[in-house]
Amino acid sequence: MKKNKEDDSPSSRRNLKWKKGKPEVEGIPEVKEKSVVEGKIKAEGKLDAEGKLNKLTESGEADSKNNLKSQNATEKSYKQNEKEQENKAKPRDAKKVVKRLSKYLIQEKRRIVLALLLTITGNILALIGPMLSGYAIDAIEPGQGKVIFEKVFYCGSLMMLLYIISVFFSYLLSILMLRISQKVTKRMRDDVFAKLTELPVNYYDTKQAGDIISRISYDIDVISTSLSTDVVQIMASVITVIGSLIMMIMISPVMVLVMLVTIPLSIWYTRYMSGKVRPLYSTRSEKLGNLNGFVEEMVSGQKTIRAYAREEVVQDKFDHINDEAVEAYFNADYYSSIVGPTVNFINNLSLSLVTVFGAVLFLLGHLSLGSISSFILYSRKFSGPINEAANIVSELQSAAAAAERVFKILDEESEKADRMGASELNVEKGKVILKDVTFGYMKDRIILKKLNMEAKEGNLIAIVGPTGAGKTTIINLLMRFYDINSGDITIDGQNIRDVSRQSLRKAYSMVLQDTWVFHGTIFENIAYGKENATREEVIEAAKAAKIHSYIKKLPAGYDTILDEDGINMSKGQKQLLTIARAMLMDSKILILDEATSNVDTRTEIQIQAAMRKLMEDKTCFVIAHRLSTIKNADLILVVNDGNVVEQGKHGELMETRGYYYQMYSSQFV
Repeated sequence: MKKNKEDDSPSSRRNLKWKKGKPEVEGIPEVKEKSVVEGKIKAEGKLDAEGKLNKLTESGEADSKNNLKSQNATEKSYKQNEKEQENKAKPRDAKKVVKRLSKYLIQEKRRIVLALLLTITGNILALIGPMLSGYAIDAIEPGQGKVIFEKVFYCGSLMMLLYIISVFFSYLLSILMLRISQKVTKRMRDDVFAKLTELPVNYYDTKQAGDIISRISYDIDVISTSLSTDVVQIMASVITVIGSLIMMIMISPVMVLVMLVTIPLSIWYTRYMSGKVRPLYSTRSEKLGNLNGFVEEMVSGQKTIRAYAREEVVQDKFDHINDEAVEAYFNADYYSSIVGPTVNFINNLSLSLVTVFGAVLFLLGHLSLGSISSFILYSRKFSGPINEAANIVSELQSAAAAAERVFKILDEESEKADRMGASELNVEKGKVILKDVTFGYMKDRIILKKLNMEAKEGNLIAIVGPTGAGKTTIINLLMRFYDINSGDITIDGQNIRDVSRQSLRKAYSMVLQDTWVFHGTIFENIAYGKENATREEVIEAAKAAKIHSYIKKLPAGYDTILDEDGINMSKGQKQLLTIARAMLMDSKILILDEATSNVDTRTEIQIQAAMRKLMEDKTCFVIAHRLSTIKNADLILVVNDGNVVEQGKHGELMETRGYYYQMYSSQFV
């Protein structure tokens, strides 16, 4: 990409790369690896929030014609994406959102009834105050000895008592509503997290981890805040408006008509602005989710970013995404902030009219000074909630947008249920057969084509091939993270679609290249896959995985607490720990996906020797890129373009001098 020679400042470079939101440099396409780890954890009731890394690539220079075509394609793609964003920002049915939220609120009906009683009582007591104020003013007349002090002090003391009781009720109401909101948000988070454990693996392959975390944390917090504050204000406002209107009618119906002249204008303006602000809050939530997702990905991929010296490109893209988030926040807050002052201005016009007509009625002898004072106080109480309603509506719009994003997760299609009458998988031998298996992550892009494979009891099956050949896809299908398009997969003669997923996945032990450990003790991490595992069993598995000596050197041994994602351990140590976890499980089938990629050669040889001893009478699938590690396999499947192009033992495949021979020779010659 050519730069402007006259201006080579960082800001100008960013402007060149992100002109009008369209990247001139090739962006950061997401590397969506098929998440076997997340699927396995999901099946066992845990969820890994590990992010995905955007691979950064930069386009080279092209001739002018190709460059023009590329710009036209980028322009078209950008406009299409912009249109999609507008469609996403359009408000959904607000009544539907309220109805769904009410299902959570109804579970706290006793507390809500108590909250209503406190609201009604507290606000009625507060409404008596202006009336007492009018009585006290009427007890004061010009002239010596014409002030009825007993009545003034009585009204003042009663006002103070009523206001104190009203404030106390408001305090109780606030605590009660906080309790209700926390109960509701807890249930909502439980529902969302439970839903996340039910979603198919492909959901996590297509969604940013940061955006999911934003929905379960930030969006639900917005709903909680709205329930604890806005709902209280709405209930208090309704009672205050109705009560104030009744009191004003009792004082002077004529002045009520004068005051109500401006009310329709306030209502129309509030409704108009609420319709304008709602989609802006939806966009704000969406942009925040995008920002969180990008930051989470970049933080987890810092080593790769620095290794490829892509800091400037990442910074440019962050600036672009951050600008979008800031603009979305500004638009939402700007339009919501102008509603309050505008409505307040309209209400002040009403107050001016009331003051003028009140003075006329006082001069004509139709109203006392105390009645005018009480009426003005009631008019302020009446218009106050209407003014606040504008701010409340803005906050409710934000909560509604957040609720839409949360409910969108709840509305996602769960992993397909097991077939009616699905049996429990009973694995005695561990014989696995794939017959005419065809599969594609998308129907129009087939990866595996009529794959046939047979793994006999106790065999070590190695799956090798170039990147993208379909090696990990085979594992995904064996675990039934994805359902095949056609064909059959059987284990000991039982079709995996006729058995429950839980029993199927429990039949496997897995060790993957991407390790996963959680916050807890080393003992808990190793014993994760086996309930009621004894310390002796855990120690035996750790010894077999060659990590026992390392654990014993730690101050707390097996009771050492691991940080989140095991950041206080090296990659090799985490890999050994996950190998020990798999060894502890009493499964007939073992899956190893480059399981020893993060350990040194000496340790790798020791682990393989221990595995061979512990894997007796077990069927083992090994995905390997270092072909020297699978020379002793009972069967090697060479996969290319979704087909098994060769199969046999190492010696046999080397003698044929085919595809496997070329792969093996390329690593050692």
